[in-house]
Amino acid sequence: MDEIEHIDIAVIGAGLGGAAAAALLLNAGFSVHTFEQAPEFSRLGAGIHVGPNVMKIFREIGLEQRLSEIGSHPDFWFSRDGNTGEYLSKIPLGEYGRKEYGASYITIHRGDLHAEQINILPKDKIHFDHRLTGIEERDTDVLLTFANGNRIAAKIVVGADGINSMIRETLLGVEKPRYSGWIGHRALVNMDKLKSTGIDFEPCVKWWWEASRHIMAYATKGDGSEYYYVTGVPADTWDHDTSFVDSSRAEMEAIFGGSHPMVQALIDATEEVTKWPFWNRDPMNLWSQGRLVMLGDACHPMRPHMAQGACMAIEDAAVLTRALSITGLTDYTSAFKTYESTRIERATKVQRISNANTWLKQPEDPAWVYGYDPMTAELS
Repeated sequence: MDEIEHIDIAVIGAGLGGAAAAALLLNAGFSVHTFEQAPEFSRLGAGIHVGPNVMKIFREIGLEQRLSEIGSHPDFWFSRDGNTGEYLSKIPLGEYGRKEYGASYITIHRGDLHAEQINILPKDKIHFDHRLTGIEERDTDVLLTFANGNRIAAKIVVGADGINSMIRETLLGVEKPRYSGWIGHRALVNMDKLKSTGIDFEPCVKWWWEASRHIMAYATKGDGSEYYYVTGVPADTWDHDTSFVDSSRAEMEAIFGGSHPMVQALIDATEEVTKWPFWNRDPMNLWSQGRLVMLGDACHPMRPHMAQGACMAIEDAAVLTRALSITGLTDYTSAFKTYESTRIERATKVQRISNANTWLKQPEDPAWVYGYDPMTAELS
């Protein structure tokens, strides 16, 4: 690159939200470059839910069919008592969801979803090994400096750089996220061991215990070859400097042992399991300033208990793109105001319910989440 390269839009972060923003903005005719600090793409993470609200966005950028082929299509979201197995709720998805909400509900490996998102971006528009180190707002652009020495001047900057967002720090100052008091264990289980039990494992089930302890278990591939779980467990402190640490089958047994036979079979089939802290921030009343705008975890991080965190980031990307498509880059200030006023109530509500961990535990109508269409919803 030249000493300073001038571009229209810089997206900082190529995670699920950033990659969606880049694809949507490119699809809308904007000139966009995405900058990701990781040296290369890798199949990170584990399971993720993609609701009909977001499958409609993937339809817009040509990924709906491909993701439908890869992912699992649960007919229900089951909530069950972790000890007795009693069904607490049976929320219909599958064909009902396609008719009622206008798109499929899938569960999929996060890495498989991310790979498809990265694959549709032009290779000359996504730049790995670009860790942002400096932000300087100037009269007509924002000067971005990266650890590798490259400098980019962008007319607007989209911060899709997660809960530890440097864009957020620029707007609101340095403040560490707050430990939520919860940890999650994550594991892809041994399918041969599961099958050997003779038990029919449901494609999407959340097991509940007292104090909202839970295990969310679901298939991540349409052919049933991969099964994943994530837990939610209260823990007073997180005493590790790393983003996650190894856990063990013994630890899972200590927390959840003696439960329903299906839960016990999950534990017995556990080989490698890690544990992660859940971080929080309070709802923020500032999503943009000047030529900088944020989306996803940068401005509304949430615990994963609604399975809508990534979905909210992708919804943000869709509404931001729509707002900019109306105003163009010259009136980005109006676009940012429209984006924020359209999104803040919904994202904050999802953030609040996610943190409370009550979603679909009892029978309820999820249409306000799944029936929403970010591509056509009224802009505020």
